[in-house]
Amino acid sequence: MKNINALQQLVADYKHATRGQVDMKKFTCYAITYHSTAIEGSALTEGQVYNLLDQDIPAKNKPFSEQQMVIDHQKALVYTLDKAETKKPLTEQFIKEIGGMAVRNTGSIYNTALGVFDSTKGDYRLVNVHAGARTFPNYNKVPNLMKNFVLETNKIIAEAKTFQQQCEAAFNAHFQFVSIHPFADGNGRTSRLIMNYILSCFDLPIFYVYKSNRISYIQALERARETDNLQPFYSFMFGQYKKFLEKEIKAV
Repeated sequence: MKNINALQQLVADYKHATRGQVDMKKFTCYAITYHSTAIEGSALTEGQVYNLLDQDIPAKNKPFSEQQMVIDHQKALVYTLDKAETKKPLTEQFIKEIGGMAVRNTGSIYNTALGVFDSTKGDYRLVNVHAGARTFPNYNKVPNLMKNFVLETNKIIAEAKTFQQQCEAAFNAHFQFVSIHPFADGNGRTSRLIMNYILSCFDLPIFYVYKSNRISYIQALERARETDNLQPFYSFMFGQYKKFLEKEIKAV
């Protein structure tokens, strides 16, 4: 990425500016939950998300299921960041835990010809899924793909020494996970939780993909898949990181 040193300096400036700001992490988590759930279809405004999470005030005239989505995501995010303090390698069990938490009150039990699976428990899907024109790997490939994903991601994390390598380790995990789409629901939210888990393990600021950049986000994912080149996605994510850091530094 161009200007990686400038971005690294922004990280240092952000850490300095937010030092001692006791509520900063809490409100950053609220913002992450707002943007992540909005990308997935929640119609709650940012203010409504803050009121719901901080003061337990339901959003008027908004679907109950979308409010449950917000609450579920926040609980999954807090759990993810708590676990990041241990700096332990990723495991399939941990990913299933946060994936299940992200859809705890909005997921379903699926009865299929191949058996029953419960998305609220983080069970891998036993059905094939697609999003628009994009078809994801066949359900019977998911277990092996996830085993390889965990092994490869932990290897990349262990070898990441520079700031750029650490960011790219998080972005790569985000991309690879959502490309496997192991769950029936909640894959996008879980991919971003994994990304922030890795950033937090590296003691880097967590952040979000902006709701307003949703289309560009999807296009960056598609370009990376179509060209088998992650640089378009990395470039987009570094841009989102820069946007977040500059906004937060200015606010503080």
